[in-house]
Amino acid sequence: MSEPDTKRVKTANEAPYELIYWPGIPGRGEFVRLLFEEAGVSYTDTAKSGGDAVPTVLKLMAADNKGDDVNPPSFACPALKHGDLRLSQTPNILLYLGPKLGLAPTEGNGIYHINQIALTILDCFSNEVHDTHHPVALSDYYEAQKPEAKRRAKSFIDERLPKFLAYVQRVLDGKASGDGPWLYGGKLTYADLVLFQGIDGTEFAFPKTMKKMRDSGKYDGVFKLYEAVKERPNIKEYLASDRRSQYSDGIWRHYPELEED
Repeated sequence: MSEPDTKRVKTANEAPYELIYWPGIPGRGEFVRLLFEEAGVSYTDTAKSGGDAVPTVLKLMAADNKGDDVNPPSFACPALKHGDLRLSQTPNILLYLGPKLGLAPTEGNGIYHINQIALTILDCFSNEVHDTHHPVALSDYYEAQKPEAKRRAKSFIDERLPKFLAYVQRVLDGKASGDGPWLYGGKLTYADLVLFQGIDGTEFAFPKTMKKMRDSGKYDGVFKLYEAVKERPNIKEYLASDRRSQYSDGIWRHYPELEED
């Protein structure tokens, strides 16, 4: 259970939220946790359930799990249980939770614009970062594909990362971002939390590269937003708590040789 509950706000008549994810790593589950933590809602995190954590994930992904009468089976975690609803795929979970937690509009087209931005951020700071250390096969260890990882990382550092950072800065410079440091509509949305986690993880994986990006001055709005999220009271408390898993294996891994010329 996410603790302490004194800093959480329970919604009346709302079913409990349960996040299913691997223990010991932030991973894609972290994008979901940040929404719960910012909104101040109680949630169960199976990654923190001790010896039951891995069996719960394996049961979710089991070949004989065909779902139920209304919910199709999940391919992988993270997954969300909310009452009778079961959802998987990180962007899908975020799209569902955003309006419910006050982190996206409930009417109009804004939710789709926020989703568009979040999807683009996930492409870079989750998917492409991961592929720098596993460019050939997910089933192989990093050590079995180091030459390919070196080549992929160079492309990411020189080409892909600057391109995505420039896109996010364009979003921030656009009129639709509104006032303040946020990506859309002049207020914090779940897209800002997605960007925060993406930047934070990438700074762990590529610290020298990200320092150069920050120091270049080309993406000041991006890093200003990152710092603004980091200082939000609920997020700040969460980052200092044992609910926040430390980086190790997973999406964001630090291999110093991938930043070497």
